[in-house]
Amino acid sequence: MVRVRFAPSPTGFLHVGGARTALFNYLFAKNQNGVFVLRIEDTDLERSTKESERSLLRTMKWLGLDWDEGPDVGGPKGPYRQSERLDIYRRMAYALVEKDKAYEAYVLPEELEAIRGKMLENKESPHYSYEIISQYDTPERRQEFARKGWSPVVYFKMPQKEYVLNDRIKGRVAFKEGTIGDFVIFRSTGVPIYNFAVVVDDALMEITHVIRGDDHLSNTLRQLALYEAYQMPLPEFAHVSMILGPDGSRLSKRHGATAVENFREMGYLPSSLLNYLALLGWSHAQDNEICALEEMIRTFSLERVSSNPAIFDAEKLRWVNGMYIRQLTPEAMLENAVPFITEAGFMGPENVDANKKWLLEAMKAIQNEIHQLDEIPGQLSPFFTDPIPTTETLRSLEDDGLSPAFKLLYERFDTINAWEITDIVSTIKAVVKETKTNPKSFYHMLRVVLTARDTGPELVYIVHLLGRNKVLNRLGRLGV
Repeated sequence: MVRVRFAPSPTGFLHVGGARTALFNYLFAKNQNGVFVLRIEDTDLERSTKESERSLLRTMKWLGLDWDEGPDVGGPKGPYRQSERLDIYRRMAYALVEKDKAYEAYVLPEELEAIRGKMLENKESPHYSYEIISQYDTPERRQEFARKGWSPVVYFKMPQKEYVLNDRIKGRVAFKEGTIGDFVIFRSTGVPIYNFAVVVDDALMEITHVIRGDDHLSNTLRQLALYEAYQMPLPEFAHVSMILGPDGSRLSKRHGATAVENFREMGYLPSSLLNYLALLGWSHAQDNEICALEEMIRTFSLERVSSNPAIFDAEKLRWVNGMYIRQLTPEAMLENAVPFITEAGFMGPENVDANKKWLLEAMKAIQNEIHQLDEIPGQLSPFFTDPIPTTETLRSLEDDGLSPAFKLLYERFDTINAWEITDIVSTIKAVVKETKTNPKSFYHMLRVVLTARDTGPELVYIVHLLGRNKVLNRLGRLGV
């Protein structure tokens, strides 16, 4: 059975690059009827926080990327937090020592630095080996460590040979003999080194496919050697290209929002964000730009993941989000809009139900006008504030000869029987016809008078949603 994992470090918010990695793992697992594992890599004790872990889990759930095994739901291969697996790492590290594939090192940090400095002086690439480090493994040094309560670090004996990786995305990747020397796998503090912990976890959790960013490609040599030392089945690797900013550099905060949480706060729908992230590297067989999660699951394959870097285009994401907003029912749009409406202070959460009919019509009115949900307060502002016409507006009213039409419109709106959309439309059309007014000029001026804006929802929705009293009040201020 296919088993994949997403293994974030809880040191901050989930980045869009990490979210895409999680998505590709999720899509591959679901396409193959496999298992999606969430593992928390929290061995960086100084930077890892529980709040970051909670944030990661919240964000994953908001995206809809539900995991089959993980720290909160458990599973047969746990624990799923590295900080809860320290005894496992110690046991696995010393299993290699017993097989003479690793060794304890009693060398001090300053001695390592001296070795490194000498190599640099000799214009050698700094590396360590058993022959170099074992000279410090003396009875006196062991006694000193024991007396001071120190523990040795554990080094892995790196075989000096070529390793070849057949990557599902990158193709054949060769690591030349002598690329690296021996390396630490287990610290004296009892905490494992990243490359060691990853191999132990992936092997014991029976991960069959490792799908991750290609910034991890440099780690793979060490991991291949460790798999070989343990004589454990090697998973298939698929290294996904990086996401770049518009300037071709690695995507970072200087390019704007990069954390998934930022996009949630700006009013991006999880479905649209997943859709866009999937297309940063993966292509649908029919080149569909709008693709629901179920369709992505059905059609996803690693063969259609590009090895070339993807460019993050914020405007394209905004367009995709707008397309998803257009597809929402008024009820679904209102559900998503409520936090933005209440945060703007237009009404409290307790008043939403009482105003639901009005709000649903408002959602229908503004649905085609926005690309982000955080634009909703701006669209609704004219209904909750009282925009005053400017001097320029009043002057234009006279200069364009629109005053008679607005006077008649006031009279008709004041006596209209029912404040319904059909009646409003027929009234406006009748006024324009009877006063022989230029329709385009009239409609534009009416919009400006009612909202103090040149653009926005359809005019008839504005009139209907404002209600008779507000419309008459705003028309009456013109002095027509």
